[in-house]
Amino acid sequence: MASLHEAMKQYTKLAETLTPEGEPLDLFEHDGEFFISSHGERLMTSIAYGSEEELARMACQPLRPARQPKVLIGGLGMCFTLSAAVESLPQVGAKFVVAELTEAVVEWNKTYLKGLHPGLLDDPRVQVVVSPVQKLIADADGEYSAIMLDVDNGPSAFHGENNQNLYTIEGLNAAKAALKEGGILAVWSAYPDKKFTKLLRRAKFEVSEVEVPASHRGRKRRMHTIWIARNGSYQSQNQKQRR
Repeated sequence: MASLHEAMKQYTKLAETLTPEGEPLDLFEHDGEFFISSHGERLMTSIAYGSEEELARMACQPLRPARQPKVLIGGLGMCFTLSAAVESLPQVGAKFVVAELTEAVVEWNKTYLKGLHPGLLDDPRVQVVVSPVQKLIADADGEYSAIMLDVDNGPSAFHGENNQNLYTIEGLNAAKAALKEGGILAVWSAYPDKKFTKLLRRAKFEVSEVEVPASHRGRKRRMHTIWIARNGSYQSQNQKQRR
């Protein structure tokens, strides 16, 4: 089996940058396929994104009746989560806020990767903010219908150590305060984590843990984990105001 270094020889490096934490990010392309890596580890690719789309679909499905759902996505990546969220919530009043830590990743999606999701970032309902998602969560007060966290490799993060506070009881309580009553916290992970499931329940979320295929094609045996955590009972956002 070829090593990652050998496999990368056939790829062209398009760009490189450093995250605000000083971690390297490299963008590669080969024959219309892309991947972003750090320290030789592939963080995301344009050929294996099924679980990222499922994250958005599962989080947005309860919001279909809402007139003006507002969702927050932590991590722009290659826009697969955002694209699936926009597709899932076509209503004009929907708003999609994306927090991306690294400005270069936003620029890559507007240049090298723009063919993956044509026009997506031009949608007036989409707002991309170069900021840690923790800051947007801390600044919110019960305003989000859903928060989707697609950062690092999940609760057992290997890439950005500062993101680990998202997965503490303090981080989960902050997310709870940023959600509407009945709002959804959806968390993506490359691996299952029983401790995190218990932590979500400790934060008083109603929790479901689901395994989904990592990719739409190739070996289906590789699975990723998604937690769907509800902040209390669902409150309809489609009711007429009483006079």
